[in-house]
This record gives sequence, C-alpha cells and structure tokens, in this order.
Amino acid sequence: MSLTEERYAVTVSYIYSQLSASETPNDSTGEAFSDFKIGNVADLVNDDAPVDGTDKDEPSAADYDPTLDMKAERERHTSADVSAASYDETQTTKQDVLIPDAVPVQQEQPKAKDPYDMFAEDDDDMFAEETQDTTQPAHASAVPAVPQPQELDISMMDNWDDPEGYYNVRLGELINGRYHVQQNLGKGMFSSVVRATDSKTGKLVAVKIIRQNDTMRKAGMKEIGILEQLREADPDDKKHIIKFERYFDHKGHLCMVFENLSMNLREVLKKFGRDVGLNLMAIRAYAQQIFLGLSLLRKCNILHADLKPDNLLVNEQRNILKVCDLGSASSTTENEITPYLVSRFYRAPEIILGIPYDQAIDVWSIGCTLFELYTGKILFTGRNNNQMLRSIMECRGKYPPKLLRKGSLTHMHFDDMLNFHSTEEDKITGRLVTRVVDFKKPTRDLKTRLMGKGTRGMTDSEAKELALFVDLLDRCLSLNPEKRCTPAEALKHPFISRPKA
Repeated sequence: MSLTEERYAVTVSYIYSQLSASETPNDSTGEAFSDFKIGNVADLVNDDAPVDGTDKDEPSAADYDPTLDMKAERERHTSADVSAASYDETQTTKQDVLIPDAVPVQQEQPKAKDPYDMFAEDDDDMFAEETQDTTQPAHASAVPAVPQPQELDISMMDNWDDPEGYYNVRLGELINGRYHVQQNLGKGMFSSVVRATDSKTGKLVAVKIIRQNDTMRKAGMKEIGILEQLREADPDDKKHIIKFERYFDHKGHLCMVFENLSMNLREVLKKFGRDVGLNLMAIRAYAQQIFLGLSLLRKCNILHADLKPDNLLVNEQRNILKVCDLGSASSTTENEITPYLVSRFYRAPEIILGIPYDQAIDVWSIGCTLFELYTGKILFTGRNNNQMLRSIMECRGKYPPKLLRKGSLTHMHFDDMLNFHSTEEDKITGRLVTRVVDFKKPTRDLKTRLMGKGTRGMTDSEAKELALFVDLLDRCLSLNPEKRCTPAEALKHPFISRPKA
C-alpha cells in the first residue's frame, strides 16, 4: 500500500471512529450549514482541484446539455429496437425558474447540429429557458418596461394557442387575475414557462403553462399530485424540495405556480467552476440539502428519476438549494422496466440491465452529480447504454454475476458466460463492431480520478475532507443497489456530519 493510500484509509477509519450518534445532523432542518454563505466567487471556486486526476480531454460538465441525449435516444430507439411506449416521455431536464436579469448567461454562437453529438445544443427541452439575447441590458433597471397588468379577452386575441397547443403569452398579461407576466422564458416539449409577479404577495414566481393536450395535461396532473403529497409531508418547507404553491386553469391550460429561484447547479459550474469544479465547503452544504430532499422523497415512496445538476436549484446567495422538476417522478410501486429512464450520464446500471429498481437510482444520480461539482467533469460517459456500462466498469470494476443474472436486459450486453460485449465504432472504418472486453480491474478508478496524485499541497484538514468525500461517493456509487447508501446514511456520513475540530 502506497503512502497516499495508507493515509486515505487511516483518515476515513479514524473519523468514522470519532463519529457518535449524538453528533449526527438534525435531518429535519438542515441547521448544520445555516451559516453557509457565498459572498464572492472565491467561496465557490475549487482551489484543490485534482492534479492529473481527471483527464484533460474528459467532457466538461459545464458545457453538457442533457436534453440532446434524451432527444437522440428517443429518435434512435423509438424507431428501432425499442417501442415508443418504453421511452419515458415525462422525462424533464431544466428548471421552471428564471435566472435574474442581473446575472445574464453568456451564450455561445450556435453551431451546426450533429444529431449524434451528445454535447450539441438542443432546443427540445420542456423546461428549457428561452435563449437570452446577450445584446439586451444586464441590469433590471435597463430592461424595457413591462406593460401594466391587463386581462385579455376574446376581442383582443383571436386565438389563445399556437398551432402546437402552446399558450400565446403576452408580456403584461394578467393571468388568473393574479399573475402579472414579466418575462417569457420560452417553451419546451410539454409547456411554456413565464416569470410573473404575484399581485397578492408582490413576489416573483414561475408559472408553468401546460400545452393544450390531453396526454400532457394528464402528466401535469400526476406531477401536481406528487408535489402536493410532498408539500403535505413537509409543511414547513425544510426538506429542500422546490416549493409548489398552487395550480389553476387558464384559457383551457393547466398552470402550475412555483417559487422563484436563481440558477441550477450546471449554471453555477459554468460561472464559478468551469472544468475545475467547486470547493468542498460548498459541495458539503449542497450535498446535505440534496440528501434532505431525497430523504423526503424516500419517506413518501417517490422516485425522482431525473436527478442531475440541471434539476438542483440555488437561490441568489447560492447557499440554499432545492430539488426541482418532478415531471419524471413516480411512486415506487408503479415503475416499469425501461432502459431509458433518467438522463443517460446519471442512469444507474440496474436501469440499463433491466433490474427492478427503487430509490437507489436517485442516490446513484447524486453520486454522479457530486463528482461533477467537485471536478467540473462528467463521471460516466457513453454514447449509448452499452457504452455507459463500459464506462461504469472502467471506473467501478466488474458487475457482480449475481446482479447480472437478475437483469431482464443483461443479454443485450453480456453473453451466457457473462462476458461483456462492447459495441463501438471502429476507429478506422467507422463501422460498429462488437468486441468482448474483460475488466480485470478498474482502469480509471474513482479515488484516482478524485485525488489525482494524492494530497500533495493540502493541509491535513483538507486531505481528510477529500478522503471523506471520496468515501461518500464510493458508497453512493456501489454497483449493487442494495449496498448503496440511503439518504439517511448519507446524512450521517462523516463528510457531512463529523466531530468539530
């Protein structure tokens, strides 16, 4: 055992031995990090990014748009080997809230789209914000005035909807006699989203307006049912699930009202941690709040089924996080085997293998997300499910034979002897070829990718913190879902809750 490995093992063992039940967090309030503040960029920047840990050519988490993966998979597999019914059309990607005018997002010049480029930009996101014009003023005071609130009647508009069933929103419109539309955030697959001022409270809210479509309305009502269940289970709003306020009908459209937050964690990475990630203090605070949210979902027997940086929102101060976008959520009792549940890079192996799944798939997704937050890079990448399995084995090793035998879809990737068949593109001919690949041991293991060449240059305290973070991710990313940590166990993990120095 090398000196670095020995130091890592001793650190984790020691801090675990010091943790007592009385020192575990109050998982009902999240008070452990009530003093977590973000005053400037330095409070988020990762000065301890792993040295030669993550490969320089690994895809950037900041630049990744998961919506294209979903669209590409839908196009490939609904027309080929997978029926349309097996693709989960309720999957969602981005949040329903607006980035404040004072924090504009820089947009790159559009490039020609490659339908098979998993990092290409895509506009088929039901919650995507409308692309902002970077020529517009950055400050709210310079934004053109919004018309005074006015309810529209049939004499003012011949048709409420466009040909695709989206509601034609007008700036200044007073929706439901209450919500004064301030900005149109664009439209996605299932809805359009606007920012509005609630005339009763004076606060900004996000209003999602579902398309005029029976199927989409049904999906929207299912989401509302889940949101109401979670709200009832957390009446004091302490479990870090986005606050759902109410719903109503407007001109035949189902509308949902949510609290207004600032930006999602992928946007945080773009601004403060591009390719280097965020610091462990911020990640520790975010991790606690995420697992508090997951603990509520688990208590209510709900799967989120689309957790990723895009669906984790923070406030303007960057110190409060909320889990959002329950469009893919479902009860644990009604899950069907489908290999395309969850955005691909955050998809647990049991989903791909066709193994009955539970809340452990959400813990896997958060393990992938926390890795991204620290490194700025994506952990598992593959152009399809087969290559996702390969990417996972390169990092986590072979799948246990007992686990593989449980999978109804294992035969698509492994032979009768449980040898993995990698379907990949030949570098010379460009044609798809199948090769038997044996992973005797991980070639890009988690600890190496997170710690690089070790803890050189770190203080003892920083080294301990990183060692504990590696251990938490190791537990979140167990290949066997039964051995994966639960949200409650994650909250008690010494990376999140440990004795004060």
